[in-house]
Amino acid sequence: MKAGLLRTQFSYQNTVVRGKMKEKTKESVSAVVPIMLIVLLLGFTIAPLSPSILVEFIVGAVLVIIGMVFFSLGAELSMTPMGERVGGSMLRTKKLWMIVAIGFILGVIITISEPDLQVLAGQVAAVPNMVLILSVAVGVGVFLVAALLRILFGIPLAPLLLVFYAIVFALAMFVPKGFLAVAFDSGGVTTGPMTVPFIMALGVGISSIRNDKHAGNDSFGLVSLCSIGPILAVLILGMVYSTEGNYTTTAITEVSDSVELGKLFWYEIPKYLKEIALSLLPIIVFFGVFQIFAPKMNKKSLMKICVGLVYTYIGLVLFLTGANVGFIPAGNYLGSVLASLSFRWIIVPIGMIIGYFIVKAEPAVYVLMHQVEELTSGSISGKSMQISLSVGVAVSVGLSMIRVLTGISILYFLIPGYGIALILTLFVPKIFTAIAFDSGGVASGPMTATFLLPLAQGACLAVGGNIVTDAFGVVAMVAMTPLITLQILGVIYRIKDSRRANVPQTVAPVVDMFAELSDDAIIEL
Repeated sequence: MKAGLLRTQFSYQNTVVRGKMKEKTKESVSAVVPIMLIVLLLGFTIAPLSPSILVEFIVGAVLVIIGMVFFSLGAELSMTPMGERVGGSMLRTKKLWMIVAIGFILGVIITISEPDLQVLAGQVAAVPNMVLILSVAVGVGVFLVAALLRILFGIPLAPLLLVFYAIVFALAMFVPKGFLAVAFDSGGVTTGPMTVPFIMALGVGISSIRNDKHAGNDSFGLVSLCSIGPILAVLILGMVYSTEGNYTTTAITEVSDSVELGKLFWYEIPKYLKEIALSLLPIIVFFGVFQIFAPKMNKKSLMKICVGLVYTYIGLVLFLTGANVGFIPAGNYLGSVLASLSFRWIIVPIGMIIGYFIVKAEPAVYVLMHQVEELTSGSISGKSMQISLSVGVAVSVGLSMIRVLTGISILYFLIPGYGIALILTLFVPKIFTAIAFDSGGVASGPMTATFLLPLAQGACLAVGGNIVTDAFGVVAMVAMTPLITLQILGVIYRIKDSRRANVPQTVAPVVDMFAELSDDAIIEL
């Protein structure tokens, strides 16, 4: 009888996983295929690509799709429950020093674990890699503690953002010009596919223990605050090292046959197998130690997390292999070709179209969308969020291409952009502010680094611009514009809600619904 029950449970779990796998596959295909079609259309019309680069891109896109499926499923099964459990257990200790210590250690560990940080370190040659990595990690650790304390004590997010960004832009005035773009790009290193699911789940876990009605709203905002730490760290390093930064051109590998193509991808896989293993190891070790001192999880939950970690590992290896081997050369070459045309301005609208679709291929975007839908019981739909994100990223890429063509300083875009975003915080529901500032970091993930940034770099080289000052900054721009578009979505929701207030209704307004979320609804997450 017991064996039969186990078989029934296994069959049920298998059915659930299959259902989720189909859902993730549909999401991944719908996210990546539009990018493939755009690149193919350009390749067959105004921006001819060599057969080698085109095939590399297609193979890379297939790997990206498969990787996204495994990663998104793995993050849901492992990283999210791990983060929620750690967050909830931290708060149950009721010891402030322990929350601060664990939060800081976690911030440092997950930042060092992020593969994108290694890329950033390689871009700033004048600063020793380890100095940069540790500085950024400490910055994230400090701001993760600040974010956790904000949730614990119910401190509003908007005033903190205003103060911290005022400090950021004040420091930016004293940093060498060549360091600005890289510094603001560095905010994206904390919001990669490794860290976002864990950090967001950590916030949910901590907020679930609070007994007030605003706890659910406060579970958002961790990513936004953690993104500030790296910016401050790199700005300070820029003042100390007084460097103008450095850039090495991307090598484009041409293959002559299918065997060379296979080797190109096959030889890169061990690199990412090792890289992702080293990235996951600190988180796994931390959770293992945490399990020793915290109340034990049942075997079923632990097995689920272990399976999820395997999926996450496989997914990230395939995703990063496809993105780095297939997308970087295509993006770089495409940017170079488009900017070399007599009508080079065409790269602005083309960049906007690519930006609109490419954000859908960011793995962490779906993690954020699903959490928002769950926490708000669908009041904020994933579709409306996705459209807002896509519009924001489209605008940011268009502005980035204008920067590449004209050489305008990034501060002329960032200062007004963040100014508008911070002003909007005064007029939108608090939950939209937190989601918007989280989404900015989430949108600037590996797809931005492996396609949009090379696109800008290739275009910059073609027009004879300065790579460090003109091409870098794409990540920062992508992280900025969703802050505005998602808060505009919040304004729209508020207007609709005020109109509903004048009409008899049986459904609670969206903003009031957030305020009335029950404690049980939050804990169930």
